[in-house]
Amino acid sequence: MMDAAALAKRVGESMFAVDTASKDFMKMELVSCQPGRATMRMTVREEHLNGHQICHGGLIFTLADSTFAFACNSHNKVTVAAGCSIEFLKSGQLGDVLTSEGVEQTLSGRHGIYDIKVSNQHGELIALFRGKSAQIKGHIIEGTS
Repeated sequence: MMDAAALAKRVGESMFAVDTASKDFMKMELVSCQPGRATMRMTVREEHLNGHQICHGGLIFTLADSTFAFACNSHNKVTVAAGCSIEFLKSGQLGDVLTSEGVEQTLSGRHGIYDIKVSNQHGELIALFRGKSAQIKGHIIEGTS
């Protein structure tokens, strides 16, 4: 039987391998996937800039949402978003390295609440995201609990 930390790491690796939106399109990096937690990183590139020449808010949202996905699926139960919100606190600039850290706040039955903090390389808070998850049928890694 695999322990929870090893299973979460394997779940993260398995999901990331086929997550073309996060990995290939957005060029995110999965830093870690642990039980109820995940960390991802993304460098703000030119194609991420909006008309104000700052990182498009939707792309910051996508970074936080991807982190949310890895955190809430870390228990190896297929889980999707039931709702989420974000507060933008500071703009992301070209070349910034944004780190998104997600932490499970509660998991009760099929539903969980996750808080995600996005900060830049200086430790400045860029955004706060809260997501509500819902478990559906299935496992990421079959044959494990």
